[in-house]
Parts: sequence; C-alpha cells; structure tokens
Amino acid sequence: MKISTRGRYAVRLMLDLAAQGEGKCVAVKEIAARQGLSEKYLEQIISILNKAGYVKSVRGAQGGYYLTKDPSEYTVGMILRLTEGSLNPVACLDDEVNQCERCDTCETLELWKKLSDAINAVVDSVTIADLKERKENEKK
Repeated sequence: MKISTRGRYAVRLMLDLAAQGEGKCVAVKEIAARQGLSEKYLEQIISILNKAGYVKSVRGAQGGYYLTKDPSEYTVGMILRLTEGSLNPVACLDDEVNQCERCDTCETLELWKKLSDAINAVVDSVTIADLKERKENEKK
C-alpha cells in the first residue's frame, strides 16, 4: 500500500487548519503558500473534505475554511480513508464478507489481515491534535 499525494496533502491541510486556531478561517491560498503545494490541487482536496463535513467554508473577504470539529476528533485514518479509499493491502479484505474464492484455503490471508490490522491501528491512533502537539513540541 502506498499513500498518494492526495492523502498526504489532506493530512497536511487538516494539520495546517488546526495550527491556525479554532474557528479561524484560512484561505486555501495561504495554506498552499505555507505548505509549498499547488493551490489548485489543494482546492480539489478541500472540496472532498468539505463534502464530508470535515471542514466548512465561509465566503467573503475574510472567508476561507475551518475545521468543523476539534482536531482531536479527526484521526489520520479517517482522512486517509476519505481521500484514499480502502487502506487494506489486498483487495480481498475490502468487502465485509471475503469474496475471494480461495479465502478458505489461502495460506497468506492471515498475513494480510495482520498487516491490515497493524496499518489501521497506527492511523486510527493518531489524531490531528496529536500531530499538532508534536509539531509544537518540535519548535520548542
């Protein structure tokens, strides 16, 4: 499994919004400049986050985007699943009931399940608040 730029940038975008302070509107242009990323690409990503209700937009001169919840309520896993889809290392784990015709005899299925569990455990245990705190502690 490889996390795409969309997933990585979405996490950076959410972290940037959290770092600006609760409820403060931030323009995509400002985030793009701070993060050294394409404004157009960030607009596509923030559209996904907006549709999911993770961020809210405000129009006008002082407008921009802000987080709809506290940074501690967003896990990296939530953001990655929204932007990447499944985080499973193999497709046969994507369905609630494994559709693979070999699942009953597959010698490697247990390995893929363990890998999937490990990935999910990591990304679901780290919040945007955790990343923000880590970033703040590095500055000290």
